[in-house]
Amino acid sequence: MLDANVKSQLKTYLQNLKRPVELVVSADDSNKAQELTSLAQDIVDSSDLVSVTYQQGKRTPSMSVINPQAATNITFAGLPMGHEFTSLVLALLHSGGHPIKLDAEIIEQIRMLPGEYHFETYVSLSCQTCPEVIQALNMMAAINPNITNVMIDGALFQQEVSDRNIMSVPSVFLNGEAFSVGAISIVEVLNKLDKNAAGRQAEQLNQKSVFDMLVVGGGPAGAAAAIYSARKGLNTGIVADKFGGQVAETVGIENFISVSKTEGPKLVANLEAHVKDYDVDIMQNQRALSLAQNGLFDVTLESGAILSSKTIVLATGARWREMNVPGEKEYRNKGVAYCPHCDGPLYKGKRVAVIGGGNSGIEAAIDLANIVEHVTVLEFDSKLRADDVLQRKAKSMGNISIITQAMTTEVKGDGTRVTSLIYTDRATGESNQVTLAGIFVQIGLVPNTEWLKGVVEMTPRGEIIVDGRGQTSIPGVFAAGDVTDTPYKQIIIAMGSGASASLGAFDYLIRHSEEEEVKAA
Repeated sequence: MLDANVKSQLKTYLQNLKRPVELVVSADDSNKAQELTSLAQDIVDSSDLVSVTYQQGKRTPSMSVINPQAATNITFAGLPMGHEFTSLVLALLHSGGHPIKLDAEIIEQIRMLPGEYHFETYVSLSCQTCPEVIQALNMMAAINPNITNVMIDGALFQQEVSDRNIMSVPSVFLNGEAFSVGAISIVEVLNKLDKNAAGRQAEQLNQKSVFDMLVVGGGPAGAAAAIYSARKGLNTGIVADKFGGQVAETVGIENFISVSKTEGPKLVANLEAHVKDYDVDIMQNQRALSLAQNGLFDVTLESGAILSSKTIVLATGARWREMNVPGEKEYRNKGVAYCPHCDGPLYKGKRVAVIGGGNSGIEAAIDLANIVEHVTVLEFDSKLRADDVLQRKAKSMGNISIITQAMTTEVKGDGTRVTSLIYTDRATGESNQVTLAGIFVQIGLVPNTEWLKGVVEMTPRGEIIVDGRGQTSIPGVFAAGDVTDTPYKQIIIAMGSGASASLGAFDYLIRHSEEEEVKAA
């Protein structure tokens, strides 16, 4: 199953096991089951502490990773390859006693959770977000024997996905009921399970001392700003909803200078690791609610906590732009999707649409065309805006139709899932209906600045206006990355603007402190 190089790496990793691990495999005569059986044997051959038994389980093929001493159970229903192979290796290590990289207070909180929690997480093996969710729930299952998690390859268990009406991944069920869709961290899971957790976090945040520089946002711009600030010796903090921002959902990255090719989750992990090399206070799973100035700058969070700083770098990034048509919100995650790489495999053999004819839209259409029956691209303009090479590729594929001057007006469904889309031909005014199962929206980004309206000067599109140093209309408040009016939204440009904003804030601190000293004298 595994090639010699991967086997060698696996054997090296499994040397970190400190206690026995048992694999329980449920298999039949199918090709996937035989591959899973071969994978299980490769794992057993890699460590004397791993054994395997075979018994019929609820789902076939499946493999459970069990710690017999602590009675913990982590199950992979399907073949955990691709991005999920890392999740499998981590499950083996954590079940085998290798230290879990979580704060001690988080581990204790998980250990002390009352009740039983049986998670089922549906994924696709091409989903960039899924491994993070799987690993979070698996770590919880490795800590508390009353918590179990089953990773289910949604593309493999299509009937189960259909019965539960799963149209987007990762989809998490808890004790048989829908729990979450999309990215969710351990802290967010705990906040949902432990109702007092958010309040305790807010109390802890309120005790923080005044920062020299507080970065709001944890994407490439925020990470760069924090690193440059910390290197200047400043008391630096990052407060963010999640680390990585939009990059975490990016598949292939081939224009990051000096790195010929990488993937979003890998780059995010490297960014976070780099920030952690410095003395930066990282506060995740927190969303900013307002910014006020009262001598210092106060950032109020949705949790109720207030963080104070001498300077601010706003790097809250952007999110997918929505169509804002009837039915879109109703059928979000029920056929309306925004990540073709994550959710595409769930539409295998079906008809879908892509809204948007820019690079992201045409790239999505090309990727989806290899999975689905047919792709209809709807572009509002009279011509596509994607690069010529992408247009040629799309037009060469036999199952992609392109319609220009198409204004999407409504998403239709049967109450549980999308069934069609209605658009208006802008040239003739005629209304048309396209029968389909999925709609992938790729029409650009919206800056995350609603909480700053009336505070800093912005463009009509809601982008923060900055000068060459990243300075906003408020002295001492800087901004960087996709949230600003920079014309090009690229990872490398966001990083550069983060560095510029941080240096601008440092220069402001020096000059501001000198002015204060002069006034005092």
